[in-house]
Amino acid sequence: MIIQLPDNTGRLSDYRLQGKTIPAARLSLDAPRTVLSAAHVVADPFSAGDPGGPAAINWKATMAFRRHLHGLGLGIAEAMDTAQRGMGLDWPSALELIRRTRSELPDALVFNGAGTDQLGPADARSLDDVRRAYFEQIEAIQKVGGRLIVMASRALAAVARSPDNYVSVYGDVLARCDRPVILHWLGEMFDPALKGYWGADRFEDALETVLAIIGNNTARVDGIKISLLDKEKEIAMRRRLPAGVKMYTGDDFNYPELIAGDEQGVSHALLGIFDPLAPAAAYAIDRLGRGDIQGFHATLDPTVPLARLIFRAPTQYYKTGVVFLAWLNGFQDHFIMLAGAQSMRPLPYFVEVFKLADGCGLLGDPELAAARMHKLLALYGL
Repeated sequence: MIIQLPDNTGRLSDYRLQGKTIPAARLSLDAPRTVLSAAHVVADPFSAGDPGGPAAINWKATMAFRRHLHGLGLGIAEAMDTAQRGMGLDWPSALELIRRTRSELPDALVFNGAGTDQLGPADARSLDDVRRAYFEQIEAIQKVGGRLIVMASRALAAVARSPDNYVSVYGDVLARCDRPVILHWLGEMFDPALKGYWGADRFEDALETVLAIIGNNTARVDGIKISLLDKEKEIAMRRRLPAGVKMYTGDDFNYPELIAGDEQGVSHALLGIFDPLAPAAAYAIDRLGRGDIQGFHATLDPTVPLARLIFRAPTQYYKTGVVFLAWLNGFQDHFIMLAGAQSMRPLPYFVEVFKLADGCGLLGDPELAAARMHKLLALYGL
């Protein structure tokens, strides 16, 4: 199949689709890694509300995508930044999303984001304000039986004055959790408001604070997701985690190497890129479980250029590429996002995402994907 695609000047040339797809696989319960896909939400394009208002969600399509992930044997990281948390998805809508996933997929492995986003950073006056915001979300999620990911807090970043403030707040937060949680270290490339999180600008200093928090609360911590897009930093922390505390890679640039691991340890996965890469993730981890290291790398390594493009700076707009691929693959009927975020990447970005996804076997129905790409090009006047 051939489609005409533009270059950066608008000049069209033929592109021949490869038409291959990732082999089907479903992760078993004894998979060698815990794999969580941070899942996106589908907007309701018929809502009369403005993009900057409360989230308008197409619940049917949103939940269908979660059933797709569960059907592949993947766990779900719910109501996280991939779901546009804090960038279109507000706390009331996030809680409703958590409730629905818990109700519709009671047997799925799901961890849910608990943060402080009902408290604006400008409205936070004290550490106690931050504590109360965390407690409110923790109580609401645990009330419906949900497990927790303790998300980084913009409000805490605004009011904390020292590493000890983080140690104190996280200690109190973890004491409220009824089961071991995943902590989330989100770098400023994903959210500039988190600059200086953990009370330090240097990674080495921040690391000591996080390790102190985990060391003080080891029984309450299942693991930590680190999203710094720096494999050396992740490995350095992984080697210092207490026994039994998992490292969940959030490195959307270097995930194959980190998941494969080394002689001193491995990373599990909690990745936004495993939303569009879900079939590849399931097949690759299945290969790993069968001892087929070559098959694992042959599946995941070719996806890295696509992931690096989707997560290119400004990194916080990676959700646009994620939802674009969901639309190309027929998981939703439109390419409209919460807060109008479909407009946050330029046309050449979409063209290259299309090509790279095709090359990786991630266009499940190439004819449908090509037809939808034609529609997008027409919107841009081609």
